[in-house]
Amino acid sequence: MTASNVAYDLRELGQMQAARELDEDTLRRRSQVLGNDHPDTMISGSNLAADLRVLGDVSRARELDEETLERRRRILGVDHPQTLASARDLAADLRELGNRPAARELEADTLQRLRRVLGENHPQTMASAMRLAEDSEH
Repeated sequence: MTASNVAYDLRELGQMQAARELDEDTLRRRSQVLGNDHPDTMISGSNLAADLRVLGDVSRARELDEETLERRRRILGVDHPQTLASARDLAADLRELGNRPAARELEADTLQRLRRVLGENHPQTMASAMRLAEDSEH
């Protein structure tokens, strides 16, 4: 947990490569100790994917986000807030990689679930609605 928090601090300081390295190590260790399906391991996967996305390795971020989304759907359920966060992350990867139709489809499904689970005025719901509206303009 401490390593994950330090990686967060490194991200906030703009030290993305150091954050990526620490998140990668944390994911490896959590996978070994807790297993791939543990919620903390899935958080580490999401954190590393975010680092990779910022550093420009969007293909690898997409792979991690796909794996994490599949696990969260299976373990936590399709409407769990962390599952929905993973879906939003994967939609961002798809958008960045130029697959706008797939990103739009995933974002629309996620927005529907966010509205039901978190409500219309929740910041995540509003951010998802905004991204979907921006996609519709392109």
